[in-house]
Amino acid sequence: MSAASLQRQPVDDRLSQRNFDRLSKYIYEYSGIKMPITKITMLEGRLRRRLRVTGIATFDEYCDYLFKHDGMAREQVYLIDAVTTNKTDFFREPKHFEFMAKTAVPELLAGGVSQLRIWSSACSTGAEPYTMAMVLADLMTDRRDADYRVIATDLSTEVLQVARKAIYPMDMLSPIPADLARRYVMQPRDPSRGEGRIVPALRQKVAFGRLNLMDESYSVPEQQHIIFCRNVLIYFDKPTQLHVLGRLCDCLIPGGFLFIGHSETATGFNLPIKQVANTVFKRV
Repeated sequence: MSAASLQRQPVDDRLSQRNFDRLSKYIYEYSGIKMPITKITMLEGRLRRRLRVTGIATFDEYCDYLFKHDGMAREQVYLIDAVTTNKTDFFREPKHFEFMAKTAVPELLAGGVSQLRIWSSACSTGAEPYTMAMVLADLMTDRRDADYRVIATDLSTEVLQVARKAIYPMDMLSPIPADLARRYVMQPRDPSRGEGRIVPALRQKVAFGRLNLMDESYSVPEQQHIIFCRNVLIYFDKPTQLHVLGRLCDCLIPGGFLFIGHSETATGFNLPIKQVANTVFKRV
């Protein structure tokens, strides 16, 4: 950014109603994320970083760049990164992983599955797919007749970069049970760094890629045995929820399991699934 841009950037710059409406409409149509007027302050705060990076002085100029001067082609990824919410934890909603370990995986293996395909469809910085991998690796310890592979996708390129590195602060790793942490988390040589890294053997089991849940179809290579799509539907309206859940069902084998967040529901939709546990569904 030039010195001139810094000098003329207004401290009290605000998004106009017109610009907020343009941005929220685009964000909804592209990502399905609802952006009500109550989130205008949040959007301003997140976009200020893009103004600093691009050297654009005001929100008016930034929106003109996006919508009048074909800037969206270059800014789209960064704009969507700025508005996505990426809260995540290891072993978040632990009952899901307990059901996966004690019910879903044993049932699938008993049915003749030898290569489990698992999909974390909104993986954020990677805690969910690495938790899946820990649980699955533990289950497969004494089995030579079965293996697994996790694919992990997200809309945000920023979180995918973090997920691929698989380095996390110790307080974020603390929910991992001690026996699993000993096997699957590497400690730094310098403890003062206060971070750990997922072991290479586990990282090799997880493949990351960018995917937009608003797409008409999902580019996963094969139908999956287990799909997690948790704490994402809450950001969508009902038609978008139905769209996403329908596409996820298309990617799930008959007899496969779909997990959604504990604050979410799939009831009231005409979908080929039945509920088998709290926020756990089975493809029929």
